[in-house]
Amino acid sequence: MPTSSAAPPYRIAVAGASGRMGRMLVEAIAQADDCRLTAALDMPGSAALGDDAAAFSGKAVGVSVRADIEQALPGSAFLIDFTRPEGTMEHLAVCTRLGIGMVIGTTGFSDAQKAQIAQAAQTIPIMMAPNMSVGVNVTLKLLEMAAKALSTGYDIEIIEAHHRHKVDAPSGTALRMGEVIAQALGRDLQECGVFAREGITGERDPSSIGFSTIRGGDIVGDHTVLFAGTGERIEITHKSSSRSTYAQGSLRAVRFLADKPHGLFTMFDVLGLQ
Repeated sequence: MPTSSAAPPYRIAVAGASGRMGRMLVEAIAQADDCRLTAALDMPGSAALGDDAAAFSGKAVGVSVRADIEQALPGSAFLIDFTRPEGTMEHLAVCTRLGIGMVIGTTGFSDAQKAQIAQAAQTIPIMMAPNMSVGVNVTLKLLEMAAKALSTGYDIEIIEAHHRHKVDAPSGTALRMGEVIAQALGRDLQECGVFAREGITGERDPSSIGFSTIRGGDIVGDHTVLFAGTGERIEITHKSSSRSTYAQGSLRAVRFLADKPHGLFTMFDVLGLQ
């Protein structure tokens, strides 16, 4: 990694800087005493190119939005990336070559892409999680505990809701919830996950984990896991009202990675929940 990355101010680049999450990250970095925005990236053709990254807030930070990652990234120690899989993979290649750590909140990766990220983590430090919210990750730990205690006699359903602009379904957070539960039960989510029901489906397989997806309005992110037994139901719910929780979690991840030469980590590592 670039020298002196282990000491603040942490030099951070943001991918997708003019998007909803990117703007939240830019604002959070500007407000953090131990962080400094060193690069703001966006796609070629973006209307924000050339503008100050914080122009939307009326408080300039002196960093212009740029499309050329090769020219923009040098001088940064970390890249926070909440974009799309194809963009993140391109950024990964550059960060690996330049020795820049990554905080990845992008979802929807294929197994092959996840393998590439794991390979890159042998060279640079990477924290990858489908949700950076501290509350969501505590919820994941609660789900792990609940699944072990409710391993028999309870049907498990995961219901998630997001804004109309979200392009992948189920959400990465919902899938992570399913993975945590399946692992706690000794199952494989790829084998027991049920992602659609229509027509005559027959009785529910008691070993399955069901998913339901809602898309509409400006819902930031709601997730509920239902453990339905005979005579009782247990619901564990997390609701996000602002993306600021994801931004603050991302900065905690940067601080965690600061002294790591390489490795692939999750928010459980960041929060000491392993």
